Amino acid sequence: MDDRARVDCVANARTLAPVIAAAAPRIEAGRELPGDLVDALHEARMFRMLVPRSLGGEEISPVAFVQAIEEIAKADASTAWCIAQTSVCSTISKCLRLEIAEEIFKNNPRGVLAWGPSASHAKAVAEKGGFRVTGVWPFASGSRHATWLAAHCRVHEADGEPRRDANGNPVEKTLVVPRECATIRDVWHVVGLKGTGSDTYALTDAFVPEDRSIAYHALDPAERREHGALYSFTIYQLFGSSFPAVALGIARATLDAFVDLAKIKTPMAGTSLLRDNAVIQSQVGVAEAQLAAARVFFFDAWEEIWRAAQSGTMSLDQRVRLRMASIHASQEARKVVETAYLGAGATAIFESNPFERRFRDMHAVSQQLQSHFSIFEVIGRHYLGLPLNSRLI
Repeated sequence: MDDRARVDCVANARTLAPVIAAAAPRIEAGRELPGDLVDALHEARMFRMLVPRSLGGEEISPVAFVQAIEEIAKADASTAWCIAQTSVCSTISKCLRLEIAEEIFKNNPRGVLAWGPSASHAKAVAEKGGFRVTGVWPFASGSRHATWLAAHCRVHEADGEPRRDANGNPVEKTLVVPRECATIRDVWHVVGLKGTGSDTYALTDAFVPEDRSIAYHALDPAERREHGALYSFTIYQLFGSSFPAVALGIARATLDAFVDLAKIKTPMAGTSLLRDNAVIQSQVGVAEAQLAAARVFFFDAWEEIWRAAQSGTMSLDQRVRLRMASIHASQEARKVVETAYLGAGATAIFESNPFERRFRDMHAVSQQLQSHFSIFEVIGRHYLGLPLNSRLI
């Protein structure tokens, strides 16, 4: 029985926020989280939020997790993004062989798993005792302070033929390797989320033992070893909710900064403060309503599905509702940031003000697949009684 005291990760995130905000210029300039900040995040258990208790993690509720990510994003989006990405990656430990999961997370108090999305040409060729893996994976957020990486591959037999399941579909696996086995390519020169260090990594004919492989993205329930309610959620549901949490945090901080600016700025050629302008007053009112409504919907959907997960009664309707609340939050947060940025006028373009970086970060978040407007199509199919064909639900 694990009798360790529970850590309040949301409170820790709030406590760390000033430290994170102060580090923001270094995060931008270095295009990664600086070492002293990584140390502080480890000390606050931020990288252990979704790691199982059995492996020395905190195994907090997903509701608390997205709250913590939102709080961190108010201070710096890149930091929140790195923690969110690697935290969700850590949940595949629910299916890893115990000794491998312990090697990654329990034996090393600073163990962090990162990965990039599936690569179309990546493959794992079966041989005695394991696989020969070759491929390139981009967008590996947090990989600069990670200790392990994952490779998502299609499996091929020794003769080169693709391995297929009973239904004739290609077999895919997720394999984990120590970071030093990979070649890291420093390609992260981007407009927003600069500090995530989301580099590309490659493996070339690397041998990975069989016991370091699991079903693709830990989607096979037969492999599941951790049975806490948290681990009934897929990585798609957790990723899909961590990104809007980042967006909500950015939006809250940006709108707050705009309100502060409106109280002191007189526009060029103007004679009164921004806050005295009726248009600005209406825009702030609408933005506050948008943000509050999106946030309430998002957290209400999570509270509902979390109760269902704990009782083993999670339904398709609840999964769709969570996805709907998540994409809605992302879309509304972007609108709020755009309103604040445009309302701030030329002030917003200077690095010395808190607008341009958050504007860039918000639009980097919104470019991510799980923030695309097209997700509403999947939701609409459900309500129209059409079959769903997306793993995102």
